[in-house]
Amino acid sequence: MRCARLLLVLAGIAAGRELELHGVIEPAPASALVTLRGSDFPFHAETLSGPNGRFQFKRLVVGAYNVSVFVPGAGEVLRTVAVSESLADAKGRVTVKLPFAVSNRSLGEQSKVSLRELAVPARAKKEYSQAEKSLHKHDVDGAIRRLERAVEIAPQFVAAWNHLGTIAYQSGRYEQAEKYFREALKREPGSYTPVVNLGGTLLSLQRFEEAMKYNQYAAAERPDDALANSQLGQNYFFLGDFEKALKYLQEAKRLDPSHFSQPQLVLAEIHLRRGETRDAIEELKDLLARHPDSRNAQQIRQRLAELGGKQP
Repeated sequence: MRCARLLLVLAGIAAGRELELHGVIEPAPASALVTLRGSDFPFHAETLSGPNGRFQFKRLVVGAYNVSVFVPGAGEVLRTVAVSESLADAKGRVTVKLPFAVSNRSLGEQSKVSLRELAVPARAKKEYSQAEKSLHKHDVDGAIRRLERAVEIAPQFVAAWNHLGTIAYQSGRYEQAEKYFREALKREPGSYTPVVNLGGTLLSLQRFEEAMKYNQYAAAERPDDALANSQLGQNYFFLGDFEKALKYLQEAKRLDPSHFSQPQLVLAEIHLRRGETRDAIEELKDLLARHPDSRNAQQIRQRLAELGGKQP
């Protein structure tokens, strides 16, 4: 998935020392389950926050991560955080503050559990849990084997099919990812997570017309999801509707300013095509400040230099 000279696919794990992520949830819940997932590479880790809302993850490789904060009875909040050398202190710690505010709509959606998922046997759930432990150790092949066993035991296990699709997507195997996400939807039509993931996969396959219906569905189903808004905005951009693209990309940035899909790249391209160079420069500067060590950071710096913008 490319956007002229600006949109670059990020994949793999950047080299460098292992870092730590220290976070604080505001306002602090009594306790929260904090889950960390790699945005563009397979990884999974979990911890519980303390009574002061603080949590930490150690021995992390450089990259963008999705952070999920879940409080039973209150809901879940998702944010993207960048873990990189430029954002770390002398001890290799990256510190973030995560606001915890959940809409009533989101809370209702997150409480839904399908009958098929409830019928998943314990053996399959154990394989799924072991797969996540494998990802924590960066054992991707081991995780795949565990997930494959999980769906053999329980073909209705939508979360496992979706997880296989996510790993395939992050590994650049888009056609395989599409098959897994479609299998998940075959087992549970309308399931949100494989819908939004299939929409993103079809974008990466440059099947923009086909992707549109999935991305429209996702954004309508969860208008407070930054990923759904970012993908729909990109979809409109690739189909030439810049006004709608701006609307959804700006909403994605409002919901999650550091989102791993980097909506600023497409926003900058739209501004450039409109002759709004200053606005394009501001988008690229904002992105570079949030992801200073991303794999496309050097290209962004070069682009800023070409546009006459001073780098942050």
